[in-house]
Amino acid sequence: MHIGNYLALIHSSEQQLADAFDTIAAHHGDEPDILQTCQLLACWSRQHLELLKPIVERYSEDKSDEPERLSKTLFDKPRSGSLALIRDLHDLWLLAQEVQLCWTVLIQAAQALHDRELLATCKQCSINTKRQISWLMTRIKQSAPQALVVAA
Repeated sequence: MHIGNYLALIHSSEQQLADAFDTIAAHHGDEPDILQTCQLLACWSRQHLELLKPIVERYSEDKSDEPERLSKTLFDKPRSGSLALIRDLHDLWLLAQEVQLCWTVLIQAAQALHDRELLATCKQCSINTKRQISWLMTRIKQSAPQALVVAA
């Protein structure tokens, strides 16, 4: 059984997403709503990690460094300015999509295993991740015209 691979992947991906939200909150805290919203969304990812603990104890994890490599590639160095905000939100969106895909795969595994606890946890976390993605897309759409069209 390979569910441990995806448990490790989701664990690491959620941690990377939480850390990335914190980083963006710190770098762009002067933008309206970025600081508080990014801190809230980071908290959601950390709650997901707590919900995973009993499942990881039951199935165990096969560690992976893939999410760290992705995060290091996306968040190479701090950026500043309006275009930087768009790029950072874009990178957050990509990382959140990785997390969402992991939840989708784990939901499928939970159904195959008839594991109600795993299924309920994955569905709950998936809903929150979809909300994170939705906020990111909305914020990107709001910021894009000013950042891309108005001369600096």
